Amino acid sequence: MAASQLPSRAELAKWDQEDPLNWTRDEFEIPTIKACGGDGDGEAIYFCGNSLGLLNKRARQHLMEELDVWSTRTVTGHFQHPHNRPWKHVDAPLTPHLANLVGAQESEVAHTSTLTSNMHNLFTSFYKPTKERWKIVIEKGSFPSDWYAVHSHPKLHDAVLSPQQVDEAIIPLSPREGEDTIRTEDILRVLEENKDTIAIVWLPLIQYYTGQLFDIASISPKAKTIGALLGLDLAHGIGNVECKLNEWNVDFAVWCTYKYLNAGPAAIGGFYIRSGLDDHGRRLAGWWGNDAATRFQMSPEFSPTPGAKGYQHSCTPVLSSIPLLATLELIDKVGFDNMLQKSKKLTGTLEALLKSSRYYRPATSPKSGVVEDETVGFKIITPDAPFRGTQLSLSFLPENKGVMPAVFSRLIKKGLVGDERQPNVIRLSPVVLYNKFEEIGRAVKILEEALREEEEGQRLDKEVDYDMASKE
Repeated sequence: MAASQLPSRAELAKWDQEDPLNWTRDEFEIPTIKACGGDGDGEAIYFCGNSLGLLNKRARQHLMEELDVWSTRTVTGHFQHPHNRPWKHVDAPLTPHLANLVGAQESEVAHTSTLTSNMHNLFTSFYKPTKERWKIVIEKGSFPSDWYAVHSHPKLHDAVLSPQQVDEAIIPLSPREGEDTIRTEDILRVLEENKDTIAIVWLPLIQYYTGQLFDIASISPKAKTIGALLGLDLAHGIGNVECKLNEWNVDFAVWCTYKYLNAGPAAIGGFYIRSGLDDHGRRLAGWWGNDAATRFQMSPEFSPTPGAKGYQHSCTPVLSSIPLLATLELIDKVGFDNMLQKSKKLTGTLEALLKSSRYYRPATSPKSGVVEDETVGFKIITPDAPFRGTQLSLSFLPENKGVMPAVFSRLIKKGLVGDERQPNVIRLSPVVLYNKFEEIGRAVKILEEALREEEEGQRLDKEVDYDMASKE
């Protein structure tokens, strides 16, 4: 976007007035600046939905309804429910919506447990290493929980694998030197180089730190060609970008629901298992995976529910599941395609205004990613559209000078809520359902104010250091 095309604050406000989705903001409870730890009055600019989504007003209503049912119906709420949500089937209104969002059949989706627990569940069933094919491909910069979980599984197969194989089981993917994101061509090259030994390729749909959207449509055929299974972490993808698990021929996937789906802190997650994927008898069974028609007969024989729901273990927690319904119904009403259109405009506008800032430091070359300017500023490490969702990750400069924590603290004080990721990144994510275009303009202004204060502070520190040195 050329400088002459950058929208003014008045134009951004006009975009909000004309936005056909502007009514959805009123569905959410917007936090105040003071409540978020800032100074000043009014609503905070909440650009942290990629970490924890805001409270949907109907989710509050649903929770209060469930507390009333607990209070009045007690145990009978499992079977008789005044709002037609019996607890024994609390996932029933959720899974059709979830299946649509991830591009799957309903029978391939289960709403249960939490992301890392679901990872362990699926890896136990589908990671079947042999002496010839035992390796797992994962990005080196993956979310720590994924990294820890994946590393734990080869050790469970020491009866099959030698100590050397256990040590060499993980193939880490890294960006090229001087770059921030991983090129698809490099992933394909690694798969080809290790084609006879890879058992599972495990990737995020969106990388949590950089915000990179991986090109799964290009990676999946290669994984299948070499005979490997493909698994995805959709934590930052579901409700944010288009997911096409069936079309991409993904084998299994996991997700959480507290980010773009606004289900609340540590809310129940879910998983996908491709129809026809054979676990060869390695399923971890639990009574909630037993056929729902016979589950309460308490039979000693396990009769699994067909599809993904047969991999569930314990009964579904009601109070950490039911808030999800509000956002899923809202998305269905809005239309996810309409959300994607607004998402591209919101994030594109944020990107354009950030790049117009005097503190923006573009890379010296498109390939190297090296920034030579050592003055206070930032670079954007998230790829350009279409290889991203709503998140833009800003890396602050100079590196190793404490710029990021200082700037982040100032942003919070001024009412802009993003989140910090060590060592140098602040993630900003305007969310379609409750953020406005006008907030984009104010957010960039707040960021520039914070950087100007940091710049001035560093200049004064240098003057003090110079004066002290001259006196010595």
